[in-house]
Amino acid sequence: MQNLIEAGKRYTYEDYLKLDDGRDYEVIGGKLIVVPKPRPQHQEIVGNLIVALKTYIRQSRLGKLYSDVDVVLGDQVVSPDIIFILKDRYSIITETNIQGGPDLVVEVLSPSTEKYDRKEKSRMYFDNGVKEYWILDPEIQLVEVFIRGEKDWNRAGVYDENDTLISPLLPDLNLNMQDIFML
Repeated sequence: MQNLIEAGKRYTYEDYLKLDDGRDYEVIGGKLIVVPKPRPQHQEIVGNLIVALKTYIRQSRLGKLYSDVDVVLGDQVVSPDIIFILKDRYSIITETNIQGGPDLVVEVLSPSTEKYDRKEKSRMYFDNGVKEYWILDPEIQLVEVFIRGEKDWNRAGVYDENDTLISPLLPDLNLNMQDIFML
């Protein structure tokens, strides 16, 4: 395997495509960030969310749901835990990735990537037209739902394991957080 990582280099999506060392990366603000494999608890929560959201999406027929797919935002590339794209925006879906901001991005926090999820990725998602951003913290079993404001995110709700999450983007979605955080 070839290691193409160079200290001080500003990375692009094209550089990302050339990496072949078996690791997972994201490119944010020109920085190449190693993304460690998620912990089991993280994967359980993502799995629970996918099941619940897939059921809702099949019934509502509003759009498509993806997990762990490359989202290309200019020269940056990230792989959010879950994304949702409304029907009228299917044009951003390509054979190999998503070209542009999804309508909904869900990130389940991990200790090693929490700072990026809360700051750099949050700003990047806002700047690229994401309509709604959920941040789930498995340690304290809390979800923050953010919607686009004029210049920054507005918090639409905070939910714990005893609440039912309501999404401004997804009408009639009632997500029982106890089912999501059930481990």
